[in-house]
Amino acid sequence: MKKCLVVDDSQTVRKIIRRILEDFSFDCEEAEDGKQALEKCQSHMPELIMLDWNMPNVNGLEFLKMLRALENGNIPQVVFCTTENTMEFIKNGIEAGANEYIMKPFDKSVVESKLIQLGILQ
Repeated sequence: MKKCLVVDDSQTVRKIIRRILEDFSFDCEEAEDGKQALEKCQSHMPELIMLDWNMPNVNGLEFLKMLRALENGNIPQVVFCTTENTMEFIKNGIEAGANEYIMKPFDKSVVESKLIQLGILQ
């Protein structure tokens, strides 16, 4: 079973993403900020990370840069799930190592489409 880390400061959003991914047979863990997410990645690197941008302590962009600097930090596919939709934010996210970008609000079909594009789902 593929592992996913859902990183968002909103418990509601984490639960929504988790339900969607569990329908696709992912084993999900949750983190409420980038600091907590980095600790989880250091103990076990997931195959997929669904990542919010705006979070306390360590935001999504800071987390992504730290993740990609880790020894196995290139392993996870990272999908930003955020309300930030300007080209500058998208460009910065991709340059920092995000593989895809999903705008909030989203639904199961949007997540499924992005995971198919990434080759995570068939």
